[in-house]
Amino acid sequence: MSKRVKFYIALISLAILGIIIMEYSKPKEVNWFESYTKHHKIPYGTYVFYEQLQHLFSNETIKDVEQPPYVYLNDNPLVEGTYLFINNSVLFGDAELDKVLEWTAQGNTLFIASNEFDQTLLDTLNLETDLLSKFEVEGDNFQFQLKNNYLDTTTVDFDRGSYAKYFNKIDTLNTSVVGVIKHFKNDVNDDEITLKTIEPICIIKQPFENGEIILSTFPEAFTNYFILNTPNQNYTAGLISYIDNSNSVYFDNYYKSGKVFNASPMYILLNTKALKWAYYIMLIGVIIYVIFEGKRKQRAIPIVKPLRNQTIDFTRTIANMYYEKGKHDDIARHKIQHFLEYIRTHLHLNTNVINDDFIKNLAARSNNSIDDTKHLFKTIEQFKNNKQLNTIELERLNTLIETFKSNNTWKKKT
Repeated sequence: MSKRVKFYIALISLAILGIIIMEYSKPKEVNWFESYTKHHKIPYGTYVFYEQLQHLFSNETIKDVEQPPYVYLNDNPLVEGTYLFINNSVLFGDAELDKVLEWTAQGNTLFIASNEFDQTLLDTLNLETDLLSKFEVEGDNFQFQLKNNYLDTTTVDFDRGSYAKYFNKIDTLNTSVVGVIKHFKNDVNDDEITLKTIEPICIIKQPFENGEIILSTFPEAFTNYFILNTPNQNYTAGLISYIDNSNSVYFDNYYKSGKVFNASPMYILLNTKALKWAYYIMLIGVIIYVIFEGKRKQRAIPIVKPLRNQTIDFTRTIANMYYEKGKHDDIARHKIQHFLEYIRTHLHLNTNVINDDFIKNLAARSNNSIDDTKHLFKTIEQFKNNKQLNTIELERLNTLIETFKSNNTWKKKT
């Protein structure tokens, strides 16, 4: 290996080492994807909430539901308890919503924390929602408060997002206010006072036949980012207190933005930092090997021509030699011997005895007439006894033999 090659390899190795050090030293970028999935530890995952839920309830009480609600409730019609949905959007189909409401009406609790609800569900409960801008509240952050005096009513901050959903219309006879958005800028006239100008409502509870429905427009209250900021955990704990711990809690894992998990080997390889860099280093090493080792070893492969079969050329040369010296009788004798060998090999007849039976069998097998076959062997017999053949007679013998062989159907098949 030359000094230049060693220098290039050392230079590339130093560059790779520098890239690795830079990658490991730079701060990891925060993933703000709104996942709401129980196994995600990113800010908008619900890992912490699910862990606390397991501490407050027994493992037998919490049931993870990976199926659509319609399928799960249809397959398990006798389940009872609280069905908990947490996501940035929970939109049921018509048949699914009917199934969920039918299950709730039997004495169960439907708890949905979402930024977006089914319009049919809102119409059923006589509710309407609207957006509240961050510029319409005092301070830099949204502030939330629970309205139940038996719970911690401390106002908590949430510094993410520019808008928040709230209920701008409720059924005041049947709806209980659970939580509100605080410090709204009230700069309107008294005759324009609405629910928004009083205190924007973000969480409500409403009876539904024998059951009840709890809706929250603030699903971020269940995320890792919110709970880990003190004293926000008290706010989330107050919401959990609305869940009946005497029955099962069905934790929805179907309506989740982060539920899709790519299990392909390349996805796992490239999303694990150590494996990703091992893969990149391997590729770089292969490229280096191809550039240097391949260039050194790869040479043009010479084309080796196979040995020629010179039997035909040799035979032609000998034949010409006999022909030019006028040894027509020797040529005729070889020609006859070759023809008899042809009969033995291709037509499988014994040529030791040439009689009428042989002539008949040979004519039949070679697809020639008996007269032509007799004429051929009569001519052959004459040429055997003639020691002074001329060119014309030799050519006539060759023509008779080749014509006889050309009619052989066995030869054509092979």
